[in-house]
Amino acid sequence: MEQQQFKIIIADESHQDFARIICDEMESSAKARGTGIAKRSPEYVQQKMREGKAVIAFTEDGVWAGFCYIETWSHGEYVANSGLIVAPSFRKSGLAKQIKKKIFELSRKTYPESKIFGLTTGLAVMKINSELGYEPVTYSELTQDEAFWAGCKSCVNYEILMSKERKNCMCTAMLYDPKDHYEPEETTQDFSKHSKLYERFMRIKQWKLLAPFMSHKSEKNSNSGGAPEGSKRVRSLFHTFFNF
Repeated sequence: MEQQQFKIIIADESHQDFARIICDEMESSAKARGTGIAKRSPEYVQQKMREGKAVIAFTEDGVWAGFCYIETWSHGEYVANSGLIVAPSFRKSGLAKQIKKKIFELSRKTYPESKIFGLTTGLAVMKINSELGYEPVTYSELTQDEAFWAGCKSCVNYEILMSKERKNCMCTAMLYDPKDHYEPEETTQDFSKHSKLYERFMRIKQWKLLAPFMSHKSEKNSNSGGAPEGSKRVRSLFHTFFNF
C-alpha cells in the first residue's frame, strides 16, 4: 500500500479558517485519551498562524491533516512546541513525527538560543522527541513562568500537579538545550535501549500519583498490603527523577 504523502508548511493568515476544527480535535483527542491539555481558543490559534509560529499539514488533495504551534516563556528563554494534533483519518501514518520535526526546525530557526521543552503522557511522543535530541528531565529544569503553569488549569490532572507543588505530574518532561545537549543519534539510541524501562516507570509513576486521589477503600488496601519488593526497588531507583 502506498504511503500517504503530506504537505507540511508554516501556517499564515490564509489558514485561519482551520482554527476551529483544530481546537475541536485537540479537545476531542484529549478526552479520548483520558488526559488533559491546556485548552486554546480558535482566536489564539489564529494569532499563532498570523505570527508565523505554527505549522499546518495537508494531504496532496488539500485536506487538513495536522497542526502544531510554538509558545515562548520566561522572556524567550524557553520554547514549547504545543498543541500537536493529527486528524483521526491520518493517525498512525507517521505524520505526527513529520510535524514534530518541522515545528522543531522552525523553533530552532526562530529561537536559536532558547531551550525547547515538552510535556507528554505518551511513549510514542517520547520516542519522537528523543529522535530530535530531547532528553527526559525533572520539572525543575522547565520554565517557572506562572503563565505557563496557569495554562494547566484546564487539564484533568491539575489537582495532581498542584498537590506535588508543580514538581511532578502525569506528564513526562523532556528538554532540548541548544547549549548543552546530546546528538539525536545518542538520545535515539538511549531511548531504544531503555524504552521498556521508561514504559514501566511511567506506569509506576501514574499509579503513584493517582493513589492519593483514589477512593478511601483503594487507598486503605494499598497502604495495608504494600507493594512487592521488586516494585519498591524500581520506584526507589527513579525516586529523584520522578520526585515521588
